[in-house]
Amino acid sequence: MAPALAWLAALMVVPCGLVLALAFFRRGIYGGIEYTFTLENFGLAFDPLYAGIFLNSARIAGTATLIAVVIGYAAAYAIAAAPRRLQPVFLFFAVLPFWSNYLIRTYAWIVLLNREGLLTQLLRWFGYEGEPPSLLYTEGAVITGLVYNYLPFVILACYAPLARLNPELGEASRDLGASAMTTFRRVILPLTLPGIAAGAVFVFVLSIGNFVTPALLGGGRFQMIGNLVYDQFLTANDWPFGAALSMALIAIMMLLLTVQAMAAERASGRARTAEGDAAHG
Repeated sequence: MAPALAWLAALMVVPCGLVLALAFFRRGIYGGIEYTFTLENFGLAFDPLYAGIFLNSARIAGTATLIAVVIGYAAAYAIAAAPRRLQPVFLFFAVLPFWSNYLIRTYAWIVLLNREGLLTQLLRWFGYEGEPPSLLYTEGAVITGLVYNYLPFVILACYAPLARLNPELGEASRDLGASAMTTFRRVILPLTLPGIAAGAVFVFVLSIGNFVTPALLGGGRFQMIGNLVYDQFLTANDWPFGAALSMALIAIMMLLLTVQAMAAERASGRARTAEGDAAHG
C-alpha cells in the first residue's frame, strides 16, 4: 500500500494542509498573503452574505441530487432486472457521456437550450410561434446540467447493490404474502440504501462545489460556493478567505462521507440478518 499512500499524501493530504494553513493568515493590502495569524477568515465565511450563498448552493445541489437519485435508481433497477447478457450493454450506454469532456457536455446543453437551439426549433416544428422560452441562464438549466453530468455516478452506485441482491429475499417476501410494492419498500430499498447514499453523496459534493456549470449554464446569475472560491483565488486575490471557504466545503464533504459510511454499515448489518433469515426459512 506504500505507493498508493505516498501518492495520496503527496497530491491530496499535503495540498489540503497547505490550503488549511493559508486560511489562518491575512490578505495583503495589494493581494498576496500577510503571515499574521487570524481566525477572521472562518468568521467571515459565516457572514450572512456568504452563508446565504452556502445555503443557495446546498439547495441547488440538493435538488440536483434528488432528481439524479430518482432517475438513476430507476435506471439502475431496470438494468439489474434486464437479462444478464444485456446488462453490460446498458451500463455502457449509461457511462457513455464520460467518454467526452465535461466542458463539451456542458456546451452541448448551451446549444440545446439557447433561444435558437434544438428545443426551440422543435417547438416551432410543432407549430409554436410565440416568444421562445428562456431556458438558458436559469436555475433550471444549472440543475439540468448538474443532473446530466453526474447521473452516471448514481446509476453505477445503485446498480452494484441491486445486482448483488439475493433474489431469494424477494421470493421469501412474496411467499409471505407481501405485494410487489411492499417487497420493494421493506426489502429491496433498505438493502440497496448504501448505493443510494453513495450516489447521493457523489452528486451533492460534486454539485455544491461546481463552478463550471453555474458559470456556463447560469450565465453568472447564480452564485454558488464554487464560483465564490474561484473568484477569491483568481479575481479578488484573497487566497486566505478562499482557503477558508475551501475548508468549509471539505468539512461538508467529510460529514457527508461519514454519514454515508454509517448508513452503509447499518445496511450491511440488515442485509446479513435478512440473508440469514431467508436461509433458515
